[in-house]
Amino acid sequence: MHQIDRRNFLKVLSLSAASATIGLGSTLEEIGKQSKNLSKPNIILFMADDLGYECLSCYGSLSYKTPNLDKLAEKGVRFTNAHSNPLCTPSRVKIMTGKSNLRNYIRFAMLKPGEKTFAHLFRQNGYTTCTAGKWQLNKRYDGQTPEEAGFDEYCLWQVNIYGSRYSDPTFTRNGKEIEAVEGKYGPDIYSDFCLDFIEKKKEQPFLVYYPMVLTHKPFEPTPDSETWPSQKGVRDTKNFTDMVAYMDKIVGKFVKKLDDLDLLENTLIIFTGDNGTHRRIMTKTDHGIISGGKGYTKGTGTHVPMIAYWKNHSAKGYVCDDLIDFCDITPTIAEAAGIKTPEALNTEGVSFLPPMKSSESSNIFSVALNFLL
Repeated sequence: MHQIDRRNFLKVLSLSAASATIGLGSTLEEIGKQSKNLSKPNIILFMADDLGYECLSCYGSLSYKTPNLDKLAEKGVRFTNAHSNPLCTPSRVKIMTGKSNLRNYIRFAMLKPGEKTFAHLFRQNGYTTCTAGKWQLNKRYDGQTPEEAGFDEYCLWQVNIYGSRYSDPTFTRNGKEIEAVEGKYGPDIYSDFCLDFIEKKKEQPFLVYYPMVLTHKPFEPTPDSETWPSQKGVRDTKNFTDMVAYMDKIVGKFVKKLDDLDLLENTLIIFTGDNGTHRRIMTKTDHGIISGGKGYTKGTGTHVPMIAYWKNHSAKGYVCDDLIDFCDITPTIAEAAGIKTPEALNTEGVSFLPPMKSSESSNIFSVALNFLL
């Protein structure tokens, strides 16, 4: 009897998923429209910082309101069984490379020199690439710079210099170190940089990777808080509610920009978190109070939200119970873009695009996977 591991099993199963085809009765206009839609799609990948699955209202949270992400889940696919690593650097190197930490994790705050990322893959296939938010992958050590990791443009906190990530932020923008911009809020600078990039590159395929600084401590007021600006920099877990709301607001800004530019139908949006919520955060949910589990190898440490939306391509309002690992992100976005994942990348992940696009095939997928596990 042949032995089969998770990777090979999922590959075989994914190949059996149904794919959409253009009907014989389609008009030339419809065919032309669908052909345009089948051009290289843009990719936007959000990864919130220290945000467990329990923090979104579409996952049952009663403590926070996330209307923009809830709306994406209603229009797209919400995954109930997505898992990361319980700490940030391991999750970052894993999601960018499609490899387990056993094979690519060297030390904290470092991406191994020479390691290939999804940015390299997409740039080699005609995409322009951008990242903004939190880097944390070469500070102090000899890891990779954003340029070395395959990004054409970037605006990042914690590349080589320290400083605030929130009020009066310090960051590095395309190689230039910016010291403490007074009166500004870091997440606004990072998100606006991405939105400007999208505006500039709207005529060509792009990959935007946004590892957010929200909702990581320090728990400070946001510009939408009643205590801003008089208490900016004041740290209190009570500010976490406003931080979650601001994170959700930023996602809404991206969706509006894509809609205004008529890019929603040609853009795959994926939202997730890098690990569980900070341990000091207690969240009321419709199934009880959940204590943040960051750093723990248990459900509250690894269970993260994941929502995918691709207008007129992803299944609408589907709740998918399939097991998703961060190794699966790279092959998923590559398949969406029609890019063959090269052997040199040697990812351990498997694309979840087929179940994402077809809830019917996803049901078969999930039953078989649960049987295997």
